[in-house]
Amino acid sequence: MSESTFVLDFQACQTELLRRLHETAPSRIQLLTGPRQVGKTTLLLAMAKSLGESSLYTSADGPEASLPGYWERLWHQLQVMATSQGQAYLLLDEAPYLSDWSGKLKGEWDRIVRLGLPIHVVASGSSALAVGAGSRESLAGRFERLTLGHWGARALANAFSLSDSRAAEALVLWGSFPGAWPLHDQPDRWLAYLRDAIQEPALGRDLVALTQVRKPALLRQLFTLAAATPAQIVSLQKLQGQLQDRGALETVAHYLSLLKDAYLVTSLEKYSATLARRRAAPPKLITLNNAFLRLAHPAGPDTPDRWGAWLENACLAHCVNSGQQVTYWREEPVEVDAVIQGSWGNWALEITLGEVRSRALEGLAEFTRRNPQFEPLVICPSESVGSAQRLGIAAQDWQSFLWEGPKPQRGRGI
Repeated sequence: MSESTFVLDFQACQTELLRRLHETAPSRIQLLTGPRQVGKTTLLLAMAKSLGESSLYTSADGPEASLPGYWERLWHQLQVMATSQGQAYLLLDEAPYLSDWSGKLKGEWDRIVRLGLPIHVVASGSSALAVGAGSRESLAGRFERLTLGHWGARALANAFSLSDSRAAEALVLWGSFPGAWPLHDQPDRWLAYLRDAIQEPALGRDLVALTQVRKPALLRQLFTLAAATPAQIVSLQKLQGQLQDRGALETVAHYLSLLKDAYLVTSLEKYSATLARRRAAPPKLITLNNAFLRLAHPAGPDTPDRWGAWLENACLAHCVNSGQQVTYWREEPVEVDAVIQGSWGNWALEITLGEVRSRALEGLAEFTRRNPQFEPLVICPSESVGSAQRLGIAAQDWQSFLWEGPKPQRGRGI
């Protein structure tokens, strides 16, 4: 069976995992990936409580995991539980911190399948690189993957009793890490928490410690530059020229892919039917949580241009974090901010701050003329929705877009 990936919010992820764990065991290993501090450990602990005495939670980055015989004792305990209780569940947190974790898990999994032991396994990790590479190398055909993504506005609203519009605004201004939200009215504490509990572990542990990074300073500079220039189309050559520690273009491209695997930054390709043209075009950099924009610029979006960039970044990050395929399109002198494909349908997006003018729709009109399978949609302030409709274009206010994805108020078409 091939790997499958679902991007889910906390509640949906818990529901789906519990559903799978009630299938007849042994079934398939469930690999849970996602950014740091979005609730993976909380989810596994909640599941352990729900599953009761037949479950065993353990963390591979805890002190007990470094003791001799840890792995052997773990599986002996699981086999005893399965035999005595008729079912056992292993909830293995931060699995990639175990040496040769995937090889070890493969050996034990093949044994319990051979013996028909009623044991389920969920293994988590904060880097798609570590979890994905290990699973492909050793666990092929034995696993499914779920991704618990960055929180959206709806999750923030539900967790912290915020209104729809307040949650959307908070997503743009402060990002969506749930552990950081209670500190947002204490900016110094908020910044320290984000830096020490999220950014540094992601860069220093999840990437540097789990894969070969020859130039860690270059990786950090690249991340900082992406967070400082959100939603910008930047050629790799220009990007390289702005870095103090200049690496080869191949190294810069490789480090961008590592940042994507750590759920930090993604590089949007240009939409094109030709693979060569997509790869030759400069990428559009999207930071996957606006909290990192605030860390790079603590004063917040203090100019209209910066607010516009932060808003566009938040909207496109929301699309990526929701599992949509996102690209951009540009043919001088016109462009489209984003081209969306996936469960939401096919959309061409223009994101604007002010009143919608016909000039701003030229890119949408040209793109949809060439690609009629895409529906045009303007994302704008609520007071500008009417002006877009009068120009004959479907529009949606940005707060509701961050809340529920594309739900346009229809114009007459362009």
